[in-house]
Amino acid sequence: MNTWEKLKPKGDQYMWAIIFALSIWGLLAIYSSTGALAYKKNGGNVEIYLFQQAGLLLMGFMIMLSVHTIHYKYFIGVSKILIWLTYPLLIYTLIWGIEINGAKRWVSLLGITFQASDVAKLAIIMFVTRELARKQDTIDDFKKTFLPILAHITAICVLIAPENLSTALVLFATCFLILFIGRVKIRHLAIITGSVVIVGVILFLFLFLVPEKAIRGMGRMETWKHRMESFGKHENNPDKSYQNDHAKIAIATGGVFGKFPGNSTERNFLPEAYSDFIYAIIAEEYGFTGALIMLMLYMFFLYRAIRIVLKSPKAFGALIAVGLSFSLTLQALINMAVAVNLFPVTGLTLPLVSKGGTSILLTSVAFGVIMSVSRYIEQDEPESETEKLDENSVNEKEIVAT
Repeated sequence: MNTWEKLKPKGDQYMWAIIFALSIWGLLAIYSSTGALAYKKNGGNVEIYLFQQAGLLLMGFMIMLSVHTIHYKYFIGVSKILIWLTYPLLIYTLIWGIEINGAKRWVSLLGITFQASDVAKLAIIMFVTRELARKQDTIDDFKKTFLPILAHITAICVLIAPENLSTALVLFATCFLILFIGRVKIRHLAIITGSVVIVGVILFLFLFLVPEKAIRGMGRMETWKHRMESFGKHENNPDKSYQNDHAKIAIATGGVFGKFPGNSTERNFLPEAYSDFIYAIIAEEYGFTGALIMLMLYMFFLYRAIRIVLKSPKAFGALIAVGLSFSLTLQALINMAVAVNLFPVTGLTLPLVSKGGTSILLTSVAFGVIMSVSRYIEQDEPESETEKLDENSVNEKEIVAT
C-alpha cells in the first residue's frame, strides 16, 4: 500500500466534507476581516494573513490525515502519558506563561508558542473516556471510579480557569456529557451540578458585592466582571457595549443574503473581527442565510459524531468521538452566541474558521482522532451477535491490560 493510499481520507465522508467547507470558508472570512489589522501592522498587506492561515490549515489537514490513520485504541496508552504531562504544563503557564491581551494563557517551548489549555483539552477528554471504558463494571462505585475521575477533571479545570475561564467551563461541560453517556449514576451527576451552581453563585456574588478596588489585581476577576457588565444594557456608558453594538450592526445590516464577501464595513470597527467576532462578519457578508448554514455545518458534524457512537462496538471509541465533537461544537456555539449577544464575551474562537496559530494544529489533532474512530469502527464493527460478544470481550482485555 503506497503512502497516499494510506493517508487517503477514510471514514465518514460527510464529516470530511464539513471540515473542508469550514476551512475554505474560514480562509475567505480571514481574507475579508483582517484589513484593519493589516493596515496597522503590515502596511495594508492583507495577503500575508491569508497565506499564513492557508499554511496552518494545510499543516492541520496533514495532521488530520496522519492521525486518522492511527487506530484509536492506541490513544488509550497516550492518554495516560498526556494527562500527567498536562499538570506541570498548566502550572508552568500560570507562573511563567506569556501574557497576551491581559491573559497569561500561552507558553513557549522549543520555539513553539501555544495555549496549554488546548493540550489539556485533549488530555482530559482522552483520560476520562479511558477510565470510563476501563471501569464499566464498577461505574456505580463512588469512591473507586467516580471520585478519582472527578478529581482529575476538577484539578485540570481549576488550573485553566484563572486565565481562561470560558475554556474551563466548556471543558467541564464536555466531561459532564461524557460521564452521562458513560452511564455514571444520575445521583453522582446531580452532586456535580449542585456543586457547580453553588460555586457559580458564590463567584457571582463576590464579583458584584465586593468593591471593584478590592478585586483589582486578583487575576482576571476584574475582566470577568466587566464582561458580564458589558453583557447588560449600558445606554449611559456606550464604551462598555462597544463590541456588542458593532456586532449587532454587522448582523442587522447583513440582512437575509448579506453584503457579499469582501464588503463588510464593521470589520474596520470590531476588535478581533478575525477571531472572537468573525461570526458577526460572516453574518454581515453572507447574511442570515450564510450564518444559518455555518451553524448547521457544526450541528451536522455533531450529528454525524453521534452516529459514530451508535455504530461503535467499543466504549472508548464512542466516548472519545462524542467528547471531542461536543467540545468543538460547543466552542463554536458559544462563539456564535457571543456574536449575537446571547453570551458575554468569552474569547473562544470558531474552530477552523477564526484566525489562529498552533491552536489550529491542536484542533486538527482532535479532528484527526474523531476521524480515526470514524475510519476504524467500520472495520471493527461485528457482523453478527457472536462476533459482537467476542469483540467486546477482547476489547475489555485490551483496555485492562493497557
